[in-house]
Amino acid sequence: MKKTIKLLSAFAILLCVSAFTINKPTPNDGYKIGDVAADFSLKNVDGNMVSLSDYNDAKGFIVTFTCNTCPFAVAYENRIVALDKKYASKGYPVIAIMPNNTDIKPGDNLEAMKDRAESKGFTFPYLIDEEQTVYPKYGATKTPHMFVLQKSDKGNVVKYIGAIDDNYKDASAVTTKYVEAAVDALLEGNEVKEKETKAIGCSIKA
Repeated sequence: MKKTIKLLSAFAILLCVSAFTINKPTPNDGYKIGDVAADFSLKNVDGNMVSLSDYNDAKGFIVTFTCNTCPFAVAYENRIVALDKKYASKGYPVIAIMPNNTDIKPGDNLEAMKDRAESKGFTFPYLIDEEQTVYPKYGATKTPHMFVLQKSDKGNVVKYIGAIDDNYKDASAVTTKYVEAAVDALLEGNEVKEKETKAIGCSIKA
């Protein structure tokens, strides 16, 4: 009898844990490699709305979720600018999206974003995910968090997710440039070898 009660108790606990696990959203929810990323329309720092569909001649996109206030994001700003300068003319422009709740991080509001874009000489759109509806679709959890998309007949296919490179502290000490390797492979018509890495940065503030 006692054994039966223990088994029933264990089963009840297992059901509760399973239900919690099924219903609880995980940080990995969002696009996976091979998924088609939906288009969006977000406000740029110049006041205009920007969508991926605006880029008729693009072969793909380097989408980065970034912000003004995260030290990791700030450390990578020059490298993000360099990515756009290197690849926009080859068909892979950078699209930067600020995903944070600006009530929590007022330093990431649209005016602050505009000032940052001007002071750093951003050559790419810097968009605000004001309603915080885009970053969850991507499954972005950090700033910065990178997604390389390739345009196809199906839409914009996710080909790489993760970090920019393997050393956020020192650009001169980088040994592997993940985003560059991914884009170079796509431009050459090859498969991306390293499709996913761990994004290093500050947690997105919801």
